[in-house]
Amino acid sequence: MSQTASVSADTAAFSPREIVSELDRYIVGQNEAKRAVAIALRNRWRRQQLPEGLREEVLPKNILMIGPTGVGKTEIARRLARLAQAPFLKVEATKFTEVGYVGRDVEQIVRDLVEAAIGLTRERLRKEVAAKAELRAEERVLDALCGDNASAETRAKFRKMLREGTLNDKEIEIQVADTGAPAGMPTFDIPGMPGSQMGMLNLNDMFGKMMGGRTKTRRMTVAESHTVLMAEESDKLLDQEKVVAEAIRAVEQNGIVFLDEIDKISARSDARGADVSREGVQRDLLPLIEGTTVSTKHGPVKTDHVLFIASGAFHVAKPSDLLPELQGRLPIRVELKALSQDDFKRILTEPETSLIRQYKALMKTEEVDLVFTDDSIDELARLAAEINGSVENIGARRLHTVLERLLEEISFAASDRAGETVTIDAALVRERVGGLAKNADLSKFIL
Repeated sequence: MSQTASVSADTAAFSPREIVSELDRYIVGQNEAKRAVAIALRNRWRRQQLPEGLREEVLPKNILMIGPTGVGKTEIARRLARLAQAPFLKVEATKFTEVGYVGRDVEQIVRDLVEAAIGLTRERLRKEVAAKAELRAEERVLDALCGDNASAETRAKFRKMLREGTLNDKEIEIQVADTGAPAGMPTFDIPGMPGSQMGMLNLNDMFGKMMGGRTKTRRMTVAESHTVLMAEESDKLLDQEKVVAEAIRAVEQNGIVFLDEIDKISARSDARGADVSREGVQRDLLPLIEGTTVSTKHGPVKTDHVLFIASGAFHVAKPSDLLPELQGRLPIRVELKALSQDDFKRILTEPETSLIRQYKALMKTEEVDLVFTDDSIDELARLAAEINGSVENIGARRLHTVLERLLEEISFAASDRAGETVTIDAALVRERVGGLAKNADLSKFIL
C-alpha cells in the first residue's frame, strides 16, 4: 500500500455498511445520503489498491445532496469529517466571489485544505517522536526548576518529584518560541504570484528565521508547560519538509471538500446584478472540481482526486439552475427527505448525543434531575411538526426552539432548585408551548 493510503488506514477498516452504521449513531434516517457518502469514502480506499496506471484514471464521483434545511446535510458532513481520517474542509459557497471581485476566490478552498492536512499530518507524526520529545521536555522543565548548574543528585530528586506529579502546581518561567502575530491578522497577495497570500504571521516567520528565531519568556505551571514544551520539542524532531510533502500527498489523494449552500450561488436564467457574480463563482468552481493545479505557499497542489460533496436546500432555485457543466461534475444526486413527526421523536431520543440527553446533562450540573415522560416526547414531536407545517419548515432545528421555550423557566431557576426532580409531561408541554403553536402569527416571531 502506498504512503497516501496509510493516511486513511483507519478508514480502510470501515466497509460501507459500517460507515452507515457509524453515521446512524448520530443522524436519524436519510439512508440514501448515508449510503452515497459511505460508498464514496470506501472508493477512496479501493482506488489505492489498483495498479498505478489505472489508479490515476479513476476519478471521484462527486455528490450533490438536495434537501430542505435542518434534515441532516451538514451533520452528515461533520460526522464524516471525524470518520474520514483524511484532510477535510467544510465551506459555504456564499463566502466566495468571482475572480476580479473583492473577496475570497475559490482557490482558497485548496489552500485551506492544505493547512488542515498539515495540521493532521503534524499531529500524526508527533506521536511517532513522542517518547523523545517527552524526555527533552522533561529536561527543559528541570532546567527551569533547578537551573542548568544543579548537581546530578539534585536533578534526580526533582525528576522523581516531577514524575510523581508533586510539582504540577509549581509556577516556572520557560523560554518558548515567539509565534509572532496573533491569529486573524490581515493577509495580502504578492504581486505577480497568484495564490501566494502572505500574512503578517508568515512575515514574522521569515524575519524570525533570518535572525535565528525569537523566543519569549512565559510564566506557567509545570502541568501547563507539558503541552507547550511537548509540541515545541516534537516539532524540532520533525522534518518540516516531510510534513508538508505528506500533507500535500494526502490532500491530492484523500482530500474531501464539503461545499455547503451551493443553491445560494445558482443564478436563474434572468440573471441580473449580483446573480452574474454568483454565476462567476460557479465558473470558477468548474476547473477546481474537474481537476486543476492550484498554487499554494507550500507548492502546487492537484485537485484531480479531491472528493467534492455539495449540498443545498434549493427552496428558491432548482438544481437545474446551476451551470450545466457544474451539474455534470456532480454526477451523484441524493435527495434528503423532510422530517416527519416520527423522525422528530427519534431525533429527541435515539442519537448518542440527543437533545433530551443534552438538556438532562446541563440541568444535572445544577443538581436538578430532569425527567421526560413518553407522552411529553410525543407532544414535543407533534408540536415541532405542526409549527414547521404552519410557519416555516426549518427541520430538526425547530426542536431546539421548542425545547428552549419549554425549559426556559426551569433553566432560569435551576440554580435555586438543587436536589429537586422536575418531571416534564405532555400537559406541561401544551401549557408552555401549545398556545403559541396554535397562534401562527405569534409563532412567526417567537418560535
